Amino acid sequence: MRIHPLIDSSADLAALCSRLAKSPYVAVDTEFMRENSYWPELCLIQIADEHEAAAIDPMAPGIDLKPLLDLMVDNEEVLKVFHAGGQDIEIVHNLTGKTPHPLFDTQVAAMAIGQGDQIGYSNLVDTWLGITLDKGARFTDWARRPLDKRQIDYAIGDVTHLVKIFPRILDKLKKLGRGAWLDEEMDRLADPANYENQPDDAWLRLKLPSRKADALGRLKVLAAWREREAQAKNLPRGRIVKDETLVDLAGSPPAAQADLGRVRGLSQAWSGNDIGGRLMKALAAAVPLPADEMPGREERRPGVGKDGALVADLLKLLLKIRAKEIAVAPRLLARTDELEQLACGQREGLSILDGWRGEQFGRDALALVEGRMAFAVRNGKLRMTRTEEERA
Repeated sequence: MRIHPLIDSSADLAALCSRLAKSPYVAVDTEFMRENSYWPELCLIQIADEHEAAAIDPMAPGIDLKPLLDLMVDNEEVLKVFHAGGQDIEIVHNLTGKTPHPLFDTQVAAMAIGQGDQIGYSNLVDTWLGITLDKGARFTDWARRPLDKRQIDYAIGDVTHLVKIFPRILDKLKKLGRGAWLDEEMDRLADPANYENQPDDAWLRLKLPSRKADALGRLKVLAAWREREAQAKNLPRGRIVKDETLVDLAGSPPAAQADLGRVRGLSQAWSGNDIGGRLMKALAAAVPLPADEMPGREERRPGVGKDGALVADLLKLLLKIRAKEIAVAPRLLARTDELEQLACGQREGLSILDGWRGEQFGRDALALVEGRMAFAVRNGKLRMTRTEEERA
């Protein structure tokens, strides 16, 4: 495989992308910094196919990333391969408003062939290639220039190894007949809605101060205000106002800006500065949360009582047994919240009752809940068996 020197010119990048556009798949990774910013700062992009690999410097003066971004989001002929690619995909979405497509995530694929719930990249490389990675550059400052050879070699290794591992994982998926299992997961990863930061939805990520419509209405406008402030200043949300302070303000709003100086988590300066004024303006615009926006009461666990919790525990046991039998990560097969919903009588809208999940797990889970199957111990091993009633 040809390893290119660091690409820092538009012409070299365009030529690389032109060649890669003819490949059936490319491995992609990014290095970024986000500790001190709202938006992740893209510092390096690595890409490889079977024949060549390169690291691209997106911080190089005047470099035009359009050929690379077009390859990511507009070329449907090239499969983009990531490992645990959520944050890489987020960066592409921030730059283009689109997500890489089609895509393949080897961490998710590893779950489908029984290699753990969230296998790390180092373990993946060790398992498939027998190579122990040097982790020395893992926590480097990728924004600092110039990058040294060790940093670049480390970064390129993330894609040169991945481009070799991907076809092997794909081959095993095909042999096991599990390729279709990943379709739903890859569609979810590629859904742009997962990477959109809508200010008006920011309140849903916070701990609710109460179920009072007026407090929740204030929380909604305050969270949206903070989100816009953080985006405009490119600062982490917590640098604007911490979550707990935002919740306190929603539950006990100050009567005037002068009172902000006495709020825990805010400095005295807020009682007279511009940002304090914008906060008070947001509060003044708050209205009680409409009834149709009120969060449900424990929507994800309807009616879970002692009996429901016991049934859910039995379903979790069944999940462990079935996951071991078919060599798949339990997390890919079923989520805990869906097991609890099934235990409490819900039947509609559960992915474990549909498609391959229904075939591999859901039908037996439903039979267990409805008393048509039971656990039995045979030869010292736990097994599932049909009940007398079901056999009759």
